[in-house]
Amino acid sequence: MALLPRSSYYDAHYKQSAALIRARRPYLIKNTLTGLGIFAFAISVYAYTIKAVSQDEFEDVQVPTTQQSPRAGASTITGGPAAK
Repeated sequence: MALLPRSSYYDAHYKQSAALIRARRPYLIKNTLTGLGIFAFAISVYAYTIKAVSQDEFEDVQVPTTQQSPRAGASTITGGPAAK
């Protein structure tokens, strides 16, 4: 009982037959060039993005000063009714 219908383009071991190879031959070069074009575009977008991000300088961003953490057992509430 086969789940998938058997195609005439594949043999019993699902290897390509000569008919499939002949049918795909006219599109081999065009598909290869299209794949290489898409790959080149993706790599160029990636390279441009990395180059653009690496040029960012964050010297104009003000970093807040860090405050010392309170000692253990000290109250962190300043002001209020208990402070009077």
